[in-house]
Parts: sequence; C-alpha cells; structure tokens
Amino acid sequence: MAKRRSNGEGNIRKRKDGRWEGRFTAGINPENGKQIFKNVLGKTQAEVKEKLKRALADSQKLDLAKQGKYTVGTWMDAWFENVAKIKVRPSSHQTYRGYIDNHIKPNIGNIPLEKLTTMELQKLYRKLLTSGRVERVEAKEQPKGLSAKTVRNINQVISSAMDLAVAQKIILENPTNACSLPRVEHKEMQTIFSEQLQAFLEEAKRSGVYEMYYIELSTGLRRGELLGLKWEDIDMKQGVIRVRRQISRIDGKIVEAPLKTKNSYRAVTISPQAVEVLKAQKEKTDDEYVFPSPNGGPISPDSVNNMLHRVLDRAGIPRVRFHDMRHTFATLTLQNGVDIKTVSGMLGHFSAGFTLDTYAHVTTAAQKDAAQAMGNVLSM
Repeated sequence: MAKRRSNGEGNIRKRKDGRWEGRFTAGINPENGKQIFKNVLGKTQAEVKEKLKRALADSQKLDLAKQGKYTVGTWMDAWFENVAKIKVRPSSHQTYRGYIDNHIKPNIGNIPLEKLTTMELQKLYRKLLTSGRVERVEAKEQPKGLSAKTVRNINQVISSAMDLAVAQKIILENPTNACSLPRVEHKEMQTIFSEQLQAFLEEAKRSGVYEMYYIELSTGLRRGELLGLKWEDIDMKQGVIRVRRQISRIDGKIVEAPLKTKNSYRAVTISPQAVEVLKAQKEKTDDEYVFPSPNGGPISPDSVNNMLHRVLDRAGIPRVRFHDMRHTFATLTLQNGVDIKTVSGMLGHFSAGFTLDTYAHVTTAAQKDAAQAMGNVLSM
C-alpha cells in the first residue's frame, strides 16, 4: 500500500518487483487539462525518499508540460528559425544550418531534449574530430575529421540553443557547460614579405588584377569589404574610402550584406598613390562597383581567392589566404612606426587591445628595437 504524504510531497510505495517508487503530480497539461504524473525508483525507501525530494524541487523550476515535446533535433530547428535567424548575421545562417543538418541532427537529433547529457556531447565531439567531415568531392583530399575550431563552433551553437531551453524551463542546466573542448592550435600568421611585394604586384599587373590587390595592400580591408566598394564610397579629393557594406555568399547567391560589427563602418585614408590607382581602375570599368565581376555586379569572394593563388604561383611566392593580405598591411604599417590605435581603426577592430593581441609579435619586435636604441643612446 502506498505511503501517503502531505500535499506537494507525492507518495511512496513498494512495488511487486521489490523496488520502491515515489510518485507525484508535476502539473496540469494545458492541452488536455489532465494531471502530469512523474515517478522515481530506488532500491530502498530512503533512496526513493531522497530522489522524490529532489524531483519535487526540480519540478518547481521546470515547465513539465513542455517536457517530452522536443528532441534535440526538433529543438535545434525551433531555435534556428525563431532565434538564430533574428540574432545571427545573414551570412552565418548557412553555416549554422549546416552544423545542425550535417552534424548535430544525424548524431544526437533523436535524443529527448531533457535527456541530453554532457557525456553524449563529449562522444559527439570526439566523433566529429576523427570522422566528422561531410563527404563531398571538393573535400576528397582533406582530413576526415573536423578541426578543433569547427567543433568548438558547433558546441557554441548547441550551447546557445540549450541556454534558451533553460530559459524556457525545459531543462535545468545547459549540458555544454561541463564539456571539455579541444584546444585550438595557434597557427603562425602568414604574410607576403616586403621583399616579395614587387614581384607580386608585377605579376598582378600582368594578370589584370593589379588595382584590386594594390588597394587591398594599401587599406587592409576584409575581402567582402573590398568587393563591396562602390564609386560613391570613394572621395578622390580627400583621399578617403568609406566602408559601408560587404559582399557575401548567402544560400549560394552573391549578395550585399551588412558589415561585421559597428566598428567595421569606417573611413580609411589612402595615399595619393592609391588615389591614382583608383583613377586608373575607374577608367577600366563603368560599373557601380569598384571591382566588379566580368559580367558586371559584385564579384564572387571565392573567385578572388582563386585569382590570388594563381598570381602567387606565377610570381613564385608561397600561397597565402586573402585574409593574409590584411595581415600583411597591418604588419608593414606597424613595422614602419604607425601607432597601434591608428592601425586598429583602419582595420575596423572593436578595440586597440584586440589589435595589440593579434599583432603582439610585431609590437614586441618594435619594443626590442626601441630598447636597443635607448641602450645605444645612453651608452654614448
């Protein structure tokens, strides 16, 4: 016979199989008006009593009417449609959707949301690190596992969705909080060395893309920012470029998109030489974009990267990414005495501290030179 307890405490009984069961009313189902019952099991009455106490406490923190309605997969879809699409930049939508469809749902999508554990996530991340890459023709020669950075990004997406589940009282805690994540190895920054620049620009001129790469090396703009430049953004008299938009590939289409952050909207001063290069570019095109595609309109970011590799190969210079042109600009300006705050503003970074951390190797070398210079002066 069940042992009756006070209202709100549930009741305890011994089952025919010898185990003890604690049963309590967790609430009312708003859809059908029926009571929601929950139970806990244990080998002893004392064990069940303790479990029942914890379950009752937890039930006060949860909306049990919502429990059992979602799997991890359906919750990720709901979070993406109702939160991520509003909160995240449009250029990131495809990336998030890929994480959910290619990695999260196939592996843990069928797990009930409230039963997702840290251990399940650890198993997922371990699998992704060893064999998580989606089989595609273009990825044929690449490693089978995802990079540590990609796995950390996937964890961040799951974490954001789980934070919402906690706020909605579907789960008590975010299971990603206790996850051990792979460490991202710091990759050495690549740049085009100053002694290589002449050969690079000469080959760029032969390839018909001199103006684009000259302006990139003169400003350090992000790839999308450079491709998003229109003639209305250029003040030839004042020697100023106003960065107002970027070009991105979203859902397979080349489109204009907002800039990365509010600091990305900026005015960048250029040299008289850069102004002359832009004047020469204007004579070559009648498009609204400064660097349009051959058929007019914005050029594909991917094609610009492929073009860069062709120029580097022909010039006999090791390949770098387009983003490394930005690093080249920052490194050379800092090496030539431009202060960190000015460089940070030109790059559109959110703070000079971030720029300082990113280019610490350059500023450290400059400090050594300054220390040696002072040593020489004081030794005279």
